Amino acid sequence: MFNFSTSTIYLQISTWLKSKIFGASVEIPSSTQDVLPSNNNFYLLTKEQHESIREDLSGLLRQNVLLQQSLREEQTKSTANVEDLFLELLEVTDALESLLTYLKNNPDVNVEFFQRLPRSLGAVNRKLLNTLSKRHVLPIELQSDQPDFNLCRVVDREFRDDVEEQTIVQIVRQGFRFEEKVLRPTEVIISMKSEP
Repeated sequence: MFNFSTSTIYLQISTWLKSKIFGASVEIPSSTQDVLPSNNNFYLLTKEQHESIREDLSGLLRQNVLLQQSLREEQTKSTANVEDLFLELLEVTDALESLLTYLKNNPDVNVEFFQRLPRSLGAVNRKLLNTLSKRHVLPIELQSDQPDFNLCRVVDREFRDDVEEQTIVQIVRQGFRFEEKVLRPTEVIISMKSEP
């Protein structure tokens, strides 16, 4: 037999353990008829009560070990994902550094270099967009030439009589979303009618 200071401790521990194991509050009778009174406000647990608490604690300890293992696996996976991102970004910086080194070593750049420059910068841009895309960060594709203010931010207006008022006439900066969340709205210039 095991001593505890009050009968409510058993009831509280038992209720708490069962709520953790079964995921909901478990009704336990408030009577203490199954707890044997002893002298000096100490109570003795029956062997069945002791075994029940021991099994409940054992189950909780097993569950705790599994949760810790799962947490370690998630942390390892998260660290690997961050490392992959850094390696991909380093490839982009390598490409830019190569370009800057070439410009530094060749101050008199020939025309052929300038003709290749847009293609080289385009490759760097595609690499960055691919890196973002792998992580579900995608450019916002506007479905209309009218601004959707959930996806766009108007940064300027331009007098234009050749298009309907509040038509997008220029995208200043591409917007991006992460899954369904807008990370950065597309910045646009919209038209407005000239003063009569």
